Amino acid sequence: MGLPTPGTNKLSVLRAIEDGWQAFCRAPWPFVLFQVLALLIMAPFIGLISHAVLHLALGAPALIHPIAEKIGLVVGLVGYVVVALWTAVGLTRGAWTSLEGHKPSFSSFTRWDSQASGRLFGSSILLVIVLVVVGAIAWGIGFGLGKLNAALFFIPLVAFAIFKIWLVVTQQFLVPMSLFGVKRPVETLQAGIAGVNPSWWTVLWFVIVESLVAGVAYLFNAGGLLVLAPVLVCISTAAYRQLFGSQDHTGIMSH
Repeated sequence: MGLPTPGTNKLSVLRAIEDGWQAFCRAPWPFVLFQVLALLIMAPFIGLISHAVLHLALGAPALIHPIAEKIGLVVGLVGYVVVALWTAVGLTRGAWTSLEGHKPSFSSFTRWDSQASGRLFGSSILLVIVLVVVGAIAWGIGFGLGKLNAALFFIPLVAFAIFKIWLVVTQQFLVPMSLFGVKRPVETLQAGIAGVNPSWWTVLWFVIVESLVAGVAYLFNAGGLLVLAPVLVCISTAAYRQLFGSQDHTGIMSH
């Protein structure tokens, strides 16, 4: 069975928040403990990246050999990406299980799924490539127009900014779409556009609400993000299920 016909399903922001919160409350400790575990594993890789950037990009004094700095940067980047993929897949899989009415076990969070991680990585890289290519084209056109009139330089950049906002909103559900929707990166982006466009303004409002909640939580207590991050994953997954249905099209939950 394919994905739902675009425009047939509508998004209720309040219902997504309610369903997501209830999903989190079914297994709050596994969600939070997995988030803490992921951050602890990720911390050394972030340290390697930060140290290398301070030295290679900002010229800070080197504590180790320059070649070792570069190796550390590569190891840090690879490790960070792998752990980030593992975390995203684990939290989203746990959210899906909980939204189905079942309490996810801790092992359902920690299990590595190379196929799901590969799909998410491919879709994320493709989205970045699209934004970089379109941005470069916009800058090139603006540079050319700027030679005719300085004011014309900003027209393509404004158009790119509008395009970027539109595209990012249509890819709000990139993670669950990559994991449960389709298996190819190009189809993932296409499905996101087709499914979100009919409800684009509602999804934009959903993005704003999520951002405001995250911002307020951070202002009051940075540690609260440990709880908020899995809650937001549950809410986003609930919203995805409203728009695209609750069928596992890739079979991720069956293995």
